[in-house]
Amino acid sequence: MKRDPLFLTLLESANTNFSGWDFSFISETGRMKSEPLSWSYGSTAFQLMQHAKTMLDMGTGGGEFLSMLQPFSSTIYATEGYAPNVPIARKKLEPLGVTVVEVIDDTALLFQDGQFDLIINQHESYTASEVNRILSPNGIFLTQQVGGLDCAELNEQFSAPLNSEFASWSLETACSELKENGFTILEAKEEFPFQRFYDIGAIVYYFKAIPAYH
Repeated sequence: MKRDPLFLTLLESANTNFSGWDFSFISETGRMKSEPLSWSYGSTAFQLMQHAKTMLDMGTGGGEFLSMLQPFSSTIYATEGYAPNVPIARKKLEPLGVTVVEVIDDTALLFQDGQFDLIINQHESYTASEVNRILSPNGIFLTQQVGGLDCAELNEQFSAPLNSEFASWSLETACSELKENGFTILEAKEEFPFQRFYDIGAIVYYFKAIPAYH
């Protein structure tokens, strides 16, 4: 069967290199668009940073997001668990004074008890008890997670089951775990924004970048 040349070109574009946690190849070109949330993780993180003496960014990816929150007035560490991202993050963040630490196991972080006034976490796994251990008394943990139903419609369209490891992950589950480990919830929100993909190449690129979730 002869394939449409445009279809093949779109699929070939999905082989473009993905590094750090940078989706600009499909997001900045308008091939993927996400509905805005009612809150801004970046704005909240930036404001909290102004009052923190020591801070940790969990799952910094290639350091793209954290680098845009400078100038830094506090002592900052960043962790990353995906080995290919670690040298990318170090190249971007260490010149800014950020210490980048590779993490193998998020149940045993190599930090002292109560070391951080602020811990931020965008889309990174965490162990609530361990975050509580390294957070100072009255410290703040800010996290924005991806729920288990993220892009569930795409899974449905391709007749692919949801990843059972994450299927039950929700705001309710996260809050329950945090409370059980000594946290007080100051604010909690959950939304299900639309995410639109405009061609098959963008879908394949996205799934290749985050295969663990789908």
